[in-house]
Amino acid sequence: MSKTINTIDIVGLGALGVMYADFFTKALGKENVRILADINRMERYKKEQITFNGEACDFQYSDAAKESRPSELMLFAVKYGALETAMEENSHLIGENTILLSVLNGIRSEEDLGRRFGGDKVVHCIAQKMAAMKEGNAAVCTNKGELAIGVLDGGREENLAAVKDFFDRTGFAYSCPEDMRHAMWGKLLCNVGVNQTVSLFEGTYRSVQQEGGAREMMKAAMRETILVANAEGVELSEKDMADWIAVIDGLNPDGEPSMRQDSKAGRKTEVALFAGTICELGKQHGIATPVNDRFLETYGQNESLLLLPH
Repeated sequence: MSKTINTIDIVGLGALGVMYADFFTKALGKENVRILADINRMERYKKEQITFNGEACDFQYSDAAKESRPSELMLFAVKYGALETAMEENSHLIGENTILLSVLNGIRSEEDLGRRFGGDKVVHCIAQKMAAMKEGNAAVCTNKGELAIGVLDGGREENLAAVKDFFDRTGFAYSCPEDMRHAMWGKLLCNVGVNQTVSLFEGTYRSVQQEGGAREMMKAAMRETILVANAEGVELSEKDMADWIAVIDGLNPDGEPSMRQDSKAGRKTEVALFAGTICELGKQHGIATPVNDRFLETYGQNESLLLLPH
């Protein structure tokens, strides 16, 4: 019999973290949604009013170190560079029956969570189709999108069923791709192309929606991703690229991907998750990745890149 999830813990209050915290707090009640953080961050959250779409958020902030109740469902919404710390700070709350979700970009975070806590606890996840950003303490979302969820080898179908039931009961939007690994690589294909290219050209989605050097660079980065994916046994193709470009072409021309937002704000970007992954695997398979090499050289000069073994 499938387990039932009645509470959720959220780690990280970036744009997506605030969006999910707001949704589940309203759906379940404040008492059933913990925002887990260290004491300093928690006090800052309380002091500095966080808003979502102009509305003040009334969240339950919890000092993770003082909590003892094991989490039923823990959702990680931190940046990748903060994941290791987040896992350490919340490890005592991950019990035998805890289910883990990560809405981080890339294909690395589930591997990290699985290595630390057991792959059977992880439900693989892709955050997609949303348009959300956060400036200061104000999160704004014009499209909440959905989570695509599934399990890969070693995952528990009963955990996936429990998450689906939880989402159904709360009215949360989700989908279940037939091939979760292909879906995750497809989203990486998109991010490798659009996030890095728009950031390099210091532009908006318009930069890659119109014909020219930026659009061609995006396509070249995507083609490198396809070659690496194929070498990894994932059947990405030119059709996948065309489908994602059609999605990109339909975005608000004045909008910006998350990596461009990070770059403008002086934050570390996710180049390690995008170009870092493709370049590392490219080396392993003897595949040249000159476009992604350029992204790494550009953004890696002032950033500490964490390239994990695959």
